Amino acid sequence: MKFEIKQEGKFQYIEEGQGHPIILLHGLFGALSNFNDVIDHFKDRYRVVIPLLPIYELPVRETNVANLAEFVKDFLVHKNYDKVTLLGNSLGGHVTLVYSVAYPQKVHSIVLTGSSGLYESAMGDTFPRRGDKDYIKNKVEVTFFDPANATAELVDEVFEIVNNRDKVLRTLALSKSAIRHNMRDELVNITVPACLIWGKNDIVTPPQVADEFHELLPDSELHWIDECGHAPMMERPQQFNQILDGWLDKLFTDKK
Repeated sequence: MKFEIKQEGKFQYIEEGQGHPIILLHGLFGALSNFNDVIDHFKDRYRVVIPLLPIYELPVRETNVANLAEFVKDFLVHKNYDKVTLLGNSLGGHVTLVYSVAYPQKVHSIVLTGSSGLYESAMGDTFPRRGDKDYIKNKVEVTFFDPANATAELVDEVFEIVNNRDKVLRTLALSKSAIRHNMRDELVNITVPACLIWGKNDIVTPPQVADEFHELLPDSELHWIDECGHAPMMERPQQFNQILDGWLDKLFTDKK
């Protein structure tokens, strides 16, 4: 990890830069390093923050999307951040949506990329298959358009998770929670500006999911990235940052 991870009580997080806070929320198998390029690009003009979500720390019965959103609320209160931009990938996008419905007065805008909340193809009916590293490697590879992005380090991280009983139980609990907590009927209540940045080759949350988010969110823009899978900020960081940069510039210019 190239940035300092700070510890304050129960919170671990990265914080770089000054100005309007952009809160980055990682996915179920995501790491803080997934957002390195986003931090580098925006830290000179914004306060970029990544809280480490307690995916593997909550009691199993409390491991769900709603409680992760409450954790985000506690973190933002702790840091005294107000009117934030929330940027979520995969499960992090789902947490963004739940938080935005629960605390609309605290949200300035949202960014979703490969977000769950409507539909997400999980690791498969046979997941997790312990001890089969080739199987895990193949599952990590389908996250990306270019399987070369599934580095040995990334595969090792996921392999360690699925071979840890406590982590597997929480992973499955969160996956089931995400499926149960469908946001379709609640999206109309999220009236803040929303930017959707989607990989055209995402097979985890396919393009039709982005189209549906765009249709249901009252104030949204949808941007596509070609030859890109489920994690655009990792696979196509330059294009991702360019799209987000333009959207934020327009957003803050319009507010003046």
